[in-house]
Amino acid sequence: MTDPEHPNVVRIHEAYAAFGKGDLDRLRELFAEDVRWHEPGQNQLSGEFTGADEVFGMFGRLAAITEGTFRVEVRAAFADDTDGVGVLRLTASRGDRALDVLTAHVFRFEDGRIAEFWEANTDQAAMDAFYS
Repeated sequence: MTDPEHPNVVRIHEAYAAFGKGDLDRLRELFAEDVRWHEPGQNQLSGEFTGADEVFGMFGRLAAITEGTFRVEVRAAFADDTDGVGVLRLTASRGDRALDVLTAHVFRFEDGRIAEFWEANTDQAAMDAFYS
């Protein structure tokens, strides 16, 4: 018999599904009001964003830069009551540039909502070159 998935694993999958559909209303439900989002690197998407509106603004820039080609393939998701990790493949194109990297997304949960997010890329130099 298989144990049911932890509710925060379900939330991680729901967040990626909502992101993929552009369902900002669902993401707003999944995010804490003061969600803190950390994007690494030295490129036009790097920085720290606080609150859903700032995060969604960054998502809008991401969509514009990649001309809507950015995709997230969830390979695995793990979580407990406070922390979670998604292992992902990110792909996108932009003009003659292509992106295909593995990454880990780290989540911190509070009261069943995503309170904080960090991205840890396997090839940050490739990410920076793509988004610069």
